[in-house]
Amino acid sequence: MASRNEAPYRPQDRQGVSEMLRGLEGNKGKGKGKGGFSCKKNTFDIDGSNFVDSWRMQDWDYKKQNLPTYARGLFTTNDSKGQPEIVVRGYDKFFNHGEVRETEWENIKRNTRGPYELSVKENGCIIFISGLEDQTLLVCSKHSTGYRQDTDVSHAKAGEDWVERHLKLVGKTRAELAIKLREMNATAVAELCDDEFEEHVLQYTPQAAGLYLHGINLNLPEFATYPHHLVDQFADDWGFKKTMYIVKDDIDEVKTFLEGIGETGHYDGRDTEGFVIRCQSKANSGEWHDWFFKYKFDEPYLMYRQWRECTKAVISGREPKYKKHKKVTEAYINFARKQLHGHPDLAKAYQANHGIIKMRDDFLASCGLEGSDIIRQEAEDGEVTNDNVDRDVVIVPAATIGCGKTTIALSLRSLFGWGHVQNDNITVQKGKPRAFANACCKELEERPAMVADRNNHQKRERKQLIEDISRTVPNAHFVCLNYVHDRSNYNSIRAATRERVLSRGDNHQTIQAGSKGPDAVIEIMEGFMHRFEPVDPESSPDDGFHMVIDIDPTASSRDNLEIVINRLYAEYPKLFAGQDMPSSEDMDAAIDAAMKDYTVDIKHEIKSRDNRGGKQQGMSRATGLNGQPNGKQKEPKVDYFAAQLSATRINAILDTVFRDAPPETARIYNALKQQRRIQADFHVTLIHRAASGEHTEYWHRLLDAHNEASAPTEQRTYTQPEPKLGMCKVGLERLVWDNRVMAFVVRLSPFEEGGVNFPSVNTTAHITVGTAAPNIKPVESNSLLARWLQQGSGASGIAELAIKGNVEVEGTVRGVLQKH
Repeated sequence: MASRNEAPYRPQDRQGVSEMLRGLEGNKGKGKGKGGFSCKKNTFDIDGSNFVDSWRMQDWDYKKQNLPTYARGLFTTNDSKGQPEIVVRGYDKFFNHGEVRETEWENIKRNTRGPYELSVKENGCIIFISGLEDQTLLVCSKHSTGYRQDTDVSHAKAGEDWVERHLKLVGKTRAELAIKLREMNATAVAELCDDEFEEHVLQYTPQAAGLYLHGINLNLPEFATYPHHLVDQFADDWGFKKTMYIVKDDIDEVKTFLEGIGETGHYDGRDTEGFVIRCQSKANSGEWHDWFFKYKFDEPYLMYRQWRECTKAVISGREPKYKKHKKVTEAYINFARKQLHGHPDLAKAYQANHGIIKMRDDFLASCGLEGSDIIRQEAEDGEVTNDNVDRDVVIVPAATIGCGKTTIALSLRSLFGWGHVQNDNITVQKGKPRAFANACCKELEERPAMVADRNNHQKRERKQLIEDISRTVPNAHFVCLNYVHDRSNYNSIRAATRERVLSRGDNHQTIQAGSKGPDAVIEIMEGFMHRFEPVDPESSPDDGFHMVIDIDPTASSRDNLEIVINRLYAEYPKLFAGQDMPSSEDMDAAIDAAMKDYTVDIKHEIKSRDNRGGKQQGMSRATGLNGQPNGKQKEPKVDYFAAQLSATRINAILDTVFRDAPPETARIYNALKQQRRIQADFHVTLIHRAASGEHTEYWHRLLDAHNEASAPTEQRTYTQPEPKLGMCKVGLERLVWDNRVMAFVVRLSPFEEGGVNFPSVNTTAHITVGTAAPNIKPVESNSLLARWLQQGSGASGIAELAIKGNVEVEGTVRGVLQKH
């Protein structure tokens, strides 16, 4: 073994490389091979004559025993004699303290020896530099080179530009660096820190930007690396920036030092994300070998990321959501709103990840504080800054077909090794919802988080999932991926989801677009969109979610994936167990793999209405309204539940609205009135018996209340009017009509603060005012309002009139009996 003052050297181990490649080749592809892991191989054309192969394993596989190599960042090729060689070799994958058994403090103390080199973790993206046989300098990011035609602005290309700048400072050439690294049989490992290219969390001024050299690794299957002082010497010789580090000889001293810095996340005059600790270990092999672990600080970086996401929400017109650092984050948001007001260029740059750090630092300067000061003060005040959840996280999409939920799920599985259960892989004939929940619980036995891949587009589905999983996993944390279905945006959602579904043909478990044809597929998709019940975190069952992440179903899965990861990383830091935030490149690759590699093994069929031989039902024909499989149970006499309104009050409002309206505007209303086609009674339908199968919980809640209130007592007999079940407020927002029907669009709210909420299951809550002829049924209001939502008013033949002022009337909730 070389002394610490001598550069370590070993030549290429051709036999070892061949064995390593056989092991990787045998586990190549999307499935697990004989070694119990999977890897992907990508080949890059460097200059038309040189080809290198990149090998990539999943992060969680590095925790397994007996891998062919543990290199994270590995490129191989054949030399001019056809012999295999490693040309780029990254570090062995290293883990955060406590993330795996090896990095628990007692095991570190037992199995490692000093000196312990603690290098400050720079905040950028990793770059590898090495030399090929023909003196070509190879500059790579973790898994790709800068030579791909589709990556003109790639991390590797940016790294290559910086190499040129550093070499120019010391008057050396690319070929000279390539020859030197080739002689060393080594890869130089640097961190690209350049805010003009890509901002992260820590700030790098133009003077501080560049490639920070923090490692030199031998190109061998096993890990062997230079001591830090020799890395610094190489950086001086070749013009690279040096990484700050300190040396300690005792592990207890290391632990005390790191825990002290961790209280503020501040070291040597600046915030720092953590330290990488380099030492030697005898774990597993029994022989001393180079070994790294890391110690990452949660704060103030999670606070900074929270501010970033809040700012992006403000720019996008969304309400910022945050649960930690509440007082200071409220102040930050107010500051950011003022900075952004009237400056669209600033907002546009921020969305492109430029100006993030300046906004944050300007706010801190205005407060006269640093991030570490805030964390310290919050700790003194007793504010909780971190969530301790590190497992049992269930990610629940609320979506319709074609939103991209499976693509996101597969990407999260690829990046973090989390579990994934698809509802359509559950093949039981009875009790499928419970079986799906059980499969989700099973995933949580081995994974810290999992995705419950089902549409979950109705509240009863979300309620069932939350309740069934909670019975088995009482401490489960539920995160909703809310694909927001705003009714005003339905046309855009339709266009985006139809394009995705129809373009993938039969590669879907329930929608075989290639076989069914577009009309049948669109009908099925429309059914899901019609039944979609928006997520409401303030009411049951959606108040069972610990976190709701709003995402746009029309956006790309890549954009949505980044939103999901950022929010989860900020909310559940310990869930990631010290894993680095995936780079843009990592997320690109995960989405690409999810889109290309996904194939369907089990297919089901959702039939459209025409193929079902009758009206589509939310329950099977053999099931009664109470969910009992006998089909003989006597059906209740209630036809629908409604909020009944004062006819005198509604007629007075109608007269006021049209009294001063132009004749053409009032023409339809006057005709309805003259022909006595105005309704005698007015109500808002809450739920009809025909919808009881789709909204079982709500129907039975009202039905049970009705039956209880209707039961004969000494004071009441069956001959009396139907009982009052409650009261609500009905806000009149606008009138909408065509030449057949007229209706109020209304807003329902509790009668008093904290009172019972009585929503309408109709797409648009409304009051039918009247119809133009006896053969036009009041139910046609639904189709009128559906067209109005899609087409608006004017050329569509639909007219509308806003109701001025905050006009509200009282509604009395009652059951309405069948007339026959």
